[in-house]
Amino acid sequence: MAEMIRAWHFLRDDMRSGSGAEPAWTEGEERTITGRLKLCDRGYHSSPTPWDALQYAPGSMLCLVEISEPVKRDKDKAVSRTRRLVRAINIERELRLFACDCAESAVEIVRTRGAKPDPRSLAAIATARRFANGEASVEELDAAATSAAEAARAAAEAAWAAWAAWAAAEAASAARAARAAAEAAKAQFNEMAEALFERTSA
Repeated sequence: MAEMIRAWHFLRDDMRSGSGAEPAWTEGEERTITGRLKLCDRGYHSSPTPWDALQYAPGSMLCLVEISEPVKRDKDKAVSRTRRLVRAINIERELRLFACDCAESAVEIVRTRGAKPDPRSLAAIATARRFANGEASVEELDAAATSAAEAARAAAEAAWAAWAAWAAAEAASAARAARAAAEAAKAQFNEMAEALFERTSA
């Protein structure tokens, strides 16, 4: 039997794939497809890390899977003939809190650049955290999102107005900070997902 490789995949909240008409998956189930395989078209897809899998997520069910040797692979996705669902966890709450963490990191970048974050943005992050923890209503979340969108539009207009006066070195420095924050977010998400599966399997 071919060696199976550990990988990650997201399913919709009803345990169905994001595309195709296959029935819902169950933990421990293994499926094999015959015929032609093509990346992003036909076959069982997966990703090497939880973060990579998140880029294609149709829902909140993060799945630890085992796959047969992929026929074709790119940097963040593989297609295989066989995939077995080892475990699945609904991480909607964790995804929401992770988004709040990323937003707060962006706020810190704004602060380090000498600017003052819009209070509406800070309030939206706080409301989103409360919603993730079951402490805020959908109506409160929607209102916060609307307010944050208004703040984002205002910030975009201010950024365009100031662009001509922004030195190239300053822009490059800000870009480096943003890239560093993005890499940190990827590592944080992968670590969170791995730890979650370890805790729940203990």
